[in-house]
Amino acid sequence: MADIKIPLRDMRFSLHEVHNYCEASNRLGGYEEVGADLLDAILEEAAKFVEQELAPLNQSGDQQGCQWDDGVVTTPDGFKEAYAKYVEGGWASLSAAPDFGGQGLPPSMATLVSEMSGTANWAWAMYPGLSHGAHATITAHGTDEQKNTYLGPLTSGEWTGTMCLTEPHCGTDLGMLRTRAEPNDDGTYALHGTKIFISAGEHDMTDNIVHIVLARLPDAPSGTRGISLFIVPKMLPTADGGIGERNGVACGSIEHKMGIHGNATCVLNFDGATGYLIGAPNRGLNCMFTFMNAARLGTALQGLAHAEAGFQGSLTYARERLQMRSSSGRKHPDKPADPIIVHPDVRRMLLTQKAFAEGGRLLVHTLAMSVDVIESNASDEDKGKADQRLAFLTPIAKAFLTETGFESANLGLQIFGGHGFIQEWGMEQNVRDCRIAMLYEGTTGIQALDLLGRKVVGSQGGLLRQFIAEIDEFCEQHKDNRNMANIVATLEAQCEEWQRVTTQVTMRAMSDADEIGAASVDYLMYSGYIVLAFMWAKASATAQEALQRDDCSEHEFYEAKIATAEFYYDKLLPRTRTLVATMETGADSLMALKAEHFSF
Repeated sequence: MADIKIPLRDMRFSLHEVHNYCEASNRLGGYEEVGADLLDAILEEAAKFVEQELAPLNQSGDQQGCQWDDGVVTTPDGFKEAYAKYVEGGWASLSAAPDFGGQGLPPSMATLVSEMSGTANWAWAMYPGLSHGAHATITAHGTDEQKNTYLGPLTSGEWTGTMCLTEPHCGTDLGMLRTRAEPNDDGTYALHGTKIFISAGEHDMTDNIVHIVLARLPDAPSGTRGISLFIVPKMLPTADGGIGERNGVACGSIEHKMGIHGNATCVLNFDGATGYLIGAPNRGLNCMFTFMNAARLGTALQGLAHAEAGFQGSLTYARERLQMRSSSGRKHPDKPADPIIVHPDVRRMLLTQKAFAEGGRLLVHTLAMSVDVIESNASDEDKGKADQRLAFLTPIAKAFLTETGFESANLGLQIFGGHGFIQEWGMEQNVRDCRIAMLYEGTTGIQALDLLGRKVVGSQGGLLRQFIAEIDEFCEQHKDNRNMANIVATLEAQCEEWQRVTTQVTMRAMSDADEIGAASVDYLMYSGYIVLAFMWAKASATAQEALQRDDCSEHEFYEAKIATAEFYYDKLLPRTRTLVATMETGADSLMALKAEHFSF
């Protein structure tokens, strides 16, 4: 596979030009030092790190994989050394609070670095990536003692963190959870049980791993109301902040997986492991949502990362691979054939990848900046609006970007033809690594139920109307721009239909609860196409304004943005037509066949 190059110009376009990142950060209070020079310096240095240290380990890490030996997990060659350089470079502490050794930059800065590292090597990026969720959970819900014990090492990267939810019999339905926490005389708890599918649950990159674990107290009520949350470190901390004896948690095995072989997906056995309660008893799931929401945004990043990796590999190959002549006449008469990029179908696939990657980047940056507002000194009103926006967009971003990321990865394999199926090109690895993203942190179906059932119907359409108001405001600003006429008219029509379809589904659900589940995935994908259309509308408007400046020196870059936006509106947004048709058919055909009549 061609070497990954971090798309710095596109990241700068999103941050500086579309989102006015520095101005937005300065207005929040506490981030006054964030300027264009600082942002660009961080982007450039992070790009160097991931291109030089992480990208070269992506394919070798996949082929070597993690090794398990009697509870000890060894990561692929180079992973541990790269992590040490990551910590030494201060990348782990970029957005953490100075109180615990952090650099105090906006949370979105860490997201940008995660985007880069994930694009270069997703399996490696998961090790520090999960630490952010553990850090956020302890910050939000931990006691002062817990913060003083764990936040320093998690901030520096000296320790990493995990999220321990899933059990052999219990995935999405956490109400069935069996891991138990028995009170000890000293105020700690002894945890007993088994967790599976724990990413980065055991490794050799740090001396300690902080597990955030869901478990039940002896007197807990049944269901999700009876779940508590615990800190369970691999190594028990000493009074002076060092590492003491081994805790009663052990890695029973690592999974043999379809992809992300460089990351250890572990079975963890808790055999009387010492745990420390976080938050109130039986309120663990509420606390865990802090971690899960961070993880959902991180998984949206995975979709973006694989779309970008697929696009870069495909584009390089399509420019070099000679096959057949262009239907409209030979384009390179000096060569035995034309490069495949001249063929319309190859362009369709490349432009689809490009539209999903660059549009997805705009969406991820939008969400990251909403997190900045929530975590800042902004007014309660601004924080409330940002929180509502994030609540609405998070399930869309997580599910839509992972679905389209997988599509883009598959298109990458398709563009390579038979060569795409061969290991050396890296396209088949990208497909394998990407597939898990649609399962992580709640499947596409679970995200869809969250969006339609909780966020849209649960708010009586309020969250949807709030976001549509943003689109309406944009359309009003550009209604007199003749170059934006088609985009504005299409967006306005889509928003009207969005509200109409929502009303129809909601009305049907009043007489049949299955209507929500029947429509939910189509509804989420439909919403995702409109959200990305809004992102591309912003990109097109920004590019047009740039081209009108007398000092514009990047005409090709901006013209490419406008052309890609046109492609998105012509070729991808019309997918909503099919989604509307399937939503309108309702639940009848899905539920007509009785379960006992399914046969093979």
